[in-house]
Amino acid sequence: MSPAANALLAVLLVSAISLIGVVTVSRDPAVLRRRLPLLVSLAAGVLVGGAMLHLLPEAVEALGPGIEVWLLFLGGFLGFFVLERYLWFHHHGRHFPASDPDADPHPTGHGLGEDCAEPHPVVIMNLVGDGAHNLIDGMAIGAAFMVNPAAGIATTIAIALHEIPQEHGDFGVLVHGGLSVRRALLFNVLSGLVAVLGVTIALLVGQRVDGFSAALLPITAGSFLYIAAADLIPEIHRHRDRSRAAAQALFLFLGVGLTLILRLQVH
Repeated sequence: MSPAANALLAVLLVSAISLIGVVTVSRDPAVLRRRLPLLVSLAAGVLVGGAMLHLLPEAVEALGPGIEVWLLFLGGFLGFFVLERYLWFHHHGRHFPASDPDADPHPTGHGLGEDCAEPHPVVIMNLVGDGAHNLIDGMAIGAAFMVNPAAGIATTIAIALHEIPQEHGDFGVLVHGGLSVRRALLFNVLSGLVAVLGVTIALLVGQRVDGFSAALLPITAGSFLYIAAADLIPEIHRHRDRSRAAAQALFLFLGVGLTLILRLQVH
């Protein structure tokens, strides 16, 4: 398959995985809430491993060892800080709901039946922020497949694992803001499909502008490390139970190990 076909298939797969996670939450929130800490740990490991073992080495190989790669990497890291601080922060608060399986996922009772007449403004902010995030994810997947299939696979896995807990949180925000479960699911699907637009942009521009796809790799690496360091790892540290902490550490290293195995198989 061509890089374009692989990228489109990958982004559709990510959207499908995210939808499965959200449907699970809508039917039985306790199921995913119990598994969320381990899933977050695995995602953190894959994000770190994907950035350090795939994206940055491919970027250095394509762009050279000069300072350009590291400036783009720094731009991706700081860029996601700005986006989260001034856009996503205002509607997410924190990405992940409490991991207590007995906690009420909809404390206001909104959205469990019919839609509220006037949904909370947080719904619009959530949809805008999530759409922008999915657009960037799609561009990252498209650029990675244009450079190297292994980088594309690693990027897809990292984004897919991060999307499940993120979409879980987004779904909760939409329902909490006044949407019914059915409409919240619909808007999550439509927001996820924005990633297809991101892939299309990356493929079209990448075919016409030399170095575009390669330049997106260190930017994506910076964003991956920011998400892992600022969002996922602090969430891991919230849990003080020793047995759970050991399991989370194991899953974090497992995530890094998966990306290492992929790297060694390709090279």
